Amino acid sequence: MKDIYLNIQESVSKGEKLLAVLIDPDKFDIENAVNFVEKLNQSVATYIFVGGSTVEENATDFLVSEIKKYTKLPIVLFPGDVSQITNKADGLLFLSLISGRNPEYLIGKQVASISKLKHTTLEVIPTGYLLIENGKETAVQRVTETQPMPKNNIQNIIDTAKAGELLGMKLIYLEAGSGAKEPVNPKIISLVKQELKIPLIIGGGIRNKKQLDEAYRAGADLVVIGTAFEEDEAFFKELKK
Repeated sequence: MKDIYLNIQESVSKGEKLLAVLIDPDKFDIENAVNFVEKLNQSVATYIFVGGSTVEENATDFLVSEIKKYTKLPIVLFPGDVSQITNKADGLLFLSLISGRNPEYLIGKQVASISKLKHTTLEVIPTGYLLIENGKETAVQRVTETQPMPKNNIQNIIDTAKAGELLGMKLIYLEAGSGAKEPVNPKIISLVKQELKIPLIIGGGIRNKKQLDEAYRAGADLVVIGTAFEEDEAFFKELKK
């Protein structure tokens, strides 16, 4: 599937809310792929994101190939490193960690990826990525050696997100981090959304339908959840079509 970004824009214009399930190749049991993807197909999920902070070489390529056998949902890469890029997916969030000041994750990794992307068939979507404080250290924080943005300095979060838009990002992604104690505060989501003219993604720490609905009501256009809905049968049932 192509035109991923166009489809996101069209959904936003119609007021439709989107849901992505993020699969981390290093934490995913490939033997469970059939059952997991079957659950995904039965759910209201609209996208599958694949990626993690630290992933073994070729693990992403293998996982995407396996998932593709069982679903027609678009698979979008959410890479923590250049090694996670594979043309077997449909799209790529071309992330820049604009909340941090480590040049490697602002522009360095992106430059390093160009040799892989020069002849890519992936739909590449420039995405401003903001890590928001959530109460515990996350893998993103450790790997990138950057600090999350303090959640009480909302104006700085708003300004950073808007700067990402003005720099030409097509999506803004507010991330609490994998295993976050708490998701991004709805007040932050609402105030950031009011300033943006591009779609807003929210991820990290969302473990139930109540938190999911709160993010949507606050203004999230697309919410990303981890494998919580598979581990929690009640959550999965609430997300069935």
